[in-house]
Amino acid sequence: MIEVVAELSRGPVFLAGEALECVVTVTNPLPPTATSASSEALAWASAQIHCQFHASESRVALPPPDSSQPDVQPESQTVFLPHRGERGQCILSTPPKILFCDLRLDPGESKSYSYSEVLPIEGPPSFRGQSVKYVYKLTIGCQRVNSPITLLRVPLRVLVLTGLQDVRFPQDEAVAPSSPFLEEDEGGKKDSWLAELAGERLMAATSCRSLHLYNISDGRGKVGTFGIFKSVYRLGEDVVGTLNLGEGTVACLQFSVSLQTEERVQPEYQRRRRTGGVPSVSHVTHARHQESCLHTTRTSFSLPIPLSSTPGFCTAVVSLKWRLHFEFVTSREPGLVLLPPLEQPEPVTWTGPEQVPVDTFSWDLPIKVLPTSPTLASYAAPGPSTSTITI
Repeated sequence: MIEVVAELSRGPVFLAGEALECVVTVTNPLPPTATSASSEALAWASAQIHCQFHASESRVALPPPDSSQPDVQPESQTVFLPHRGERGQCILSTPPKILFCDLRLDPGESKSYSYSEVLPIEGPPSFRGQSVKYVYKLTIGCQRVNSPITLLRVPLRVLVLTGLQDVRFPQDEAVAPSSPFLEEDEGGKKDSWLAELAGERLMAATSCRSLHLYNISDGRGKVGTFGIFKSVYRLGEDVVGTLNLGEGTVACLQFSVSLQTEERVQPEYQRRRRTGGVPSVSHVTHARHQESCLHTTRTSFSLPIPLSSTPGFCTAVVSLKWRLHFEFVTSREPGLVLLPPLEQPEPVTWTGPEQVPVDTFSWDLPIKVLPTSPTLASYAAPGPSTSTITI
């Protein structure tokens, strides 16, 4: 019996273009007092990163797969196929790397091997939606002599800098991030330049603040004014907005605002809808604020963007966008008096109206959500960084 442990030293979240580092430890768990006949041997071990794509058959119409390249490899064969037995299609993979060959371990002996690979920058982000799923995994394959391959899979979360693809590996030595802690004399440090430059670009894109004002009106007049200080955010930030109802000519009785994602299948992959069929557009609400504003002149709200959510992106099959979805409830009666008179010559009893005819309408405001620091995402939504398998 041999125990194989794979550990991601920095956590399970990475930016596309970063170098993933994993330590693979192989141990013979028998006590050292066991006889030498209890030694264990492995023929070889290899590692590879791959991305699995799975689409909902009721929402997405994909072309038939290439039958000449089956996804499932029979266990009787000894070819290393990391996505063996996985659902969907393998759309992206790195070259496999051999960790060791012909390894023999005595009882109680343990050996560790380091695996490092740069995550492809052209791939999609990790995403589990209503229509499609993109799942990244690091797969380590081990094999005994004359035995089938055993696979150890370590799940990953990959954040892609959508819209910032120009942040790439710097070819010019003069192009470097401003951090003085990065060593330029080591070739391996170049892989960290991308993360550093991307962090600077993300900070610059999301730190610009400028008040944007929107007049909110229905068919009968102005309801109020909505103000927001920026339209580009990072995961983990709060979307803060203000609503001024004092200048409106139409009484607003209640409003709600939801932070939503819109997942839309691209037209060429949309499955034709029949009566009662599944739509090709789905919405997910991540945060919501609702308020009765019968006597309110000015109010505000704050909606947190979950660190576990996926930033906006677009692939050939699906796109994901973020928005603020507003719903307003307004009075149909112009000049409706809903408050008692301020001055009365003598005490009187005042009661509000039992029924108020109302109208409802909605409004959507698109916003942009970008990735954040992978380290921050790992701390806020911890996932398994260590996986173990026994052969």
